[in-house]
Amino acid sequence: MTAPSPAATTQSELPAAPARRSWRERWLAFRNGTVASPAFQRWAAGFPLTRGIARRNTRALFDLCAGFVYAQVLFACVRLDLFRLLQPGPLAPDIVARRLDLPPERALTLLKAAASLDLLTRLPDGRFGLADLGAAMIGNPSISAMVEHHAMLYADLADPVALLRQRPDRTRLSAYWPYAEAKAADHAAVAPDSVAAYSGLMAASQAMIAGDVLDALPLSERACLMDIGGGEGVFLSEAARRHPHLSLKLLDLPPVAERARARFESAGLGPRVTCHGGSFRDEALPRGADAISLVRVVHDHDDAVIEPLLRAVHAALPPGGLVAIAEPMAGTPGAEPIGDAYFGFYLMAMGSGRPREAAELSAMLASAGFTEIRERPTRRPLLARLITAKRG
Repeated sequence: MTAPSPAATTQSELPAAPARRSWRERWLAFRNGTVASPAFQRWAAGFPLTRGIARRNTRALFDLCAGFVYAQVLFACVRLDLFRLLQPGPLAPDIVARRLDLPPERALTLLKAAASLDLLTRLPDGRFGLADLGAAMIGNPSISAMVEHHAMLYADLADPVALLRQRPDRTRLSAYWPYAEAKAADHAAVAPDSVAAYSGLMAASQAMIAGDVLDALPLSERACLMDIGGGEGVFLSEAARRHPHLSLKLLDLPPVAERARARFESAGLGPRVTCHGGSFRDEALPRGADAISLVRVVHDHDDAVIEPLLRAVHAALPPGGLVAIAEPMAGTPGAEPIGDAYFGFYLMAMGSGRPREAAELSAMLASAGFTEIRERPTRRPLLARLITAKRG
């Protein structure tokens, strides 16, 4: 068989002409090729006008390589309760070693490592005391709880390429969060003993953001607030304190709702709160609230769950009813790695949900029929941003 002549080649068989690259693409190609050159890197590290940039980039790249070690230093401090030990005042390394039952040279290694990460400060006389970050850990016990919890995440990320290429049937995180592992029809049957650990962790971390969200959430003219996926009721408890006129509803899986009911009763809020045990994935939402909150709920679930949920929220609200979505969001200025790197891989390991940008959430609300969609500024947007909308 002879090859076809050039004249016989059809137009569809001809290779497509390469698209003309934009000036930005050409600049990036030139810059990346230059920066990748070892000779350029050596020159930039010595030239006065580029030396500072080169050193910052070197440090940033090394920090990425060493990030796990830094996190494990923090984990060791938390597990040993080092920050609380130093809360009354600075101590000498040998005293810290005896108190923590560590060999003196290893205690010093930990103290110096923590000081290098600005968790501790080293005094001229050799003693170590708390620095701002270490003191902040004492004031935010939820951070310590998350540091302990991350042992599961690190186990699931031991082979990140395998996690990217195939979705495991079960991970440490999916087992920890039973609603991520259970099938839709099984959510209402989640066992009570399987929710204790995760609902406690959520309660601890919820306290840190409840105030920020409620500072920005307009509830003074609302009569009833329902918190969907409300956990043990930390967010609603703070809402009750700030807005004594509000009646309150909570919806979560039956064993979680029972834990919330006990919390409300112990706080004297029982008469103001109705706890509904059920799943928002396969049941109609309770009616009667003119405001509904979704606090750190949306990013935990895939679009196939959230789209019908938002339609159900729209149906459950009266005309003019308010919906609020509060959670960390992708693309938050100054906190981009938190949304796309941390939550992106955390939720992938968990097997449910994804970080979304504010524009994506707004589009989903509009598709569900909501109007007057707006973002409301919060004190610490890296922890939680807030979007509200109304049923027209």
